[in-house]
Amino acid sequence: MIRSMTAYGNAKAESPQGTLSVEMRSVNNRFLDINLRLPDDLRYAEGPIRERLAQQLQRGKLDIRLSYQLQQEQQQKTLPPEVISHWAHLLQQARHLIPDMPPPGLTELVQQANANHGLDADVWLPLCLEALDLALSDLQSTRLREGQRLADMMLAVSQDMSQLVQELENNLPALLVEQQAKISKRLSDTLLSVSPDGFAHISGEELSARIAQESSLFALRIDVAEELARLRSHISELQLILQGDHSHSNNKRARQGSTGKRLDFLFQEMNREANTLGSKASNLDVTNASISLKLLIEQLREQAQNIE
Repeated sequence: MIRSMTAYGNAKAESPQGTLSVEMRSVNNRFLDINLRLPDDLRYAEGPIRERLAQQLQRGKLDIRLSYQLQQEQQQKTLPPEVISHWAHLLQQARHLIPDMPPPGLTELVQQANANHGLDADVWLPLCLEALDLALSDLQSTRLREGQRLADMMLAVSQDMSQLVQELENNLPALLVEQQAKISKRLSDTLLSVSPDGFAHISGEELSARIAQESSLFALRIDVAEELARLRSHISELQLILQGDHSHSNNKRARQGSTGKRLDFLFQEMNREANTLGSKASNLDVTNASISLKLLIEQLREQAQNIE
């Protein structure tokens, strides 16, 4: 399946201790780049989270934010006397240097007491992974929907390319006849320039060399059948990839996991054939077709930048 690298996902997981929220955004990137923001109380979850993400995603720049909310009964509602004494002592020390320093508010003291209380890893780590899996599922669903839209657009472009190649193949016999007429005239003109009075005074060796030179040039310039055949093969491969058909691969996992990179390589090969087609063009129609093909390939390349 084709997956876009641009997507959004979010989810929550709840327990008697509290609620864990995960929000993630991804954009295109050549490699997997994870930017993880989570509270210090959940820092122990960073390693497992990164490992889980690496198992599910291949490419993309991913921004993830985790936050939590304790249940009301889990929040510390009273302040032990020792905590109040501790803060009073700190405030007294600070006021030796900053006499007008204001005292902390009650809300700050309660939050600090809750932070010092900590979050039990046995409870909150599974909750983090549960919320992460739900958010990942949401993200992947968005990636698939966007990927299908990209695939549909690229398939339409590939159909335009197939039509161009088909038109060139249909016109190729007529182009060959036209070029044969041109090359015959060129041979005659060349031979006449060597011997204006006729060919009687031209040695057989010289005549053979002239004919071989012109024939080689002719064959090199007009034989575009191989380029067209390779272009058609590349277009067929592109359509198989976009339609998610990996049945012809012996290593399905490797091929599915690198769709964007495979497309990148395929477009390089397409562009090579289109350039060769243009360099061999001896007809304006072939030249125009080469330019059109390169423009279509560039459109495909731009769309593929966002495919995982």
